[in-house]
Amino acid sequence: MEPRMDYWAAAPELGKALVALNMAVESSGLEQSLLHLVKLRASQINGCAFCTDMHTREARKDGETEQRLYLTAVWHDSFLFSDREKAALEWTEALTKLGDHSPDDALFAKVEAQFPGAEMVKLTMLVNMINAWNRLGIAFRSVHAAPAEIAA
Repeated sequence: MEPRMDYWAAAPELGKALVALNMAVESSGLEQSLLHLVKLRASQINGCAFCTDMHTREARKDGETEQRLYLTAVWHDSFLFSDREKAALEWTEALTKLGDHSPDDALFAKVEAQFPGAEMVKLTMLVNMINAWNRLGIAFRSVHAAPAEIAA
């Protein structure tokens, strides 16, 4: 697969704005492991190979286990995720798969119980941020790292 365009070079001011949002979200106080899980799950759903590869590698580097990374795609059938992580992953799926279905009040209440007040906004911004990155990666065919690049 070949990239379609270098979107960074084409519109660097917009890339910098997205990076600024990314940095704000990542320093918002949500747990690092949660950031990785949400970014990985949204990237899996969206089919963004670049982001799935990157977030899997970043999560491993920060101590995430192989087993939890493999099970992120089927988190709802695993006991390895906390109630807080499950709520975040369910919210991620609901917002990533919007289509004709908005998250209902029951789901909002369930997630808000784990992420009260500002944390709910932080989680929602995280989901929106990774979905923006995924859409850029897919639209412009960002290519994931090759094994030789990872080893270097």
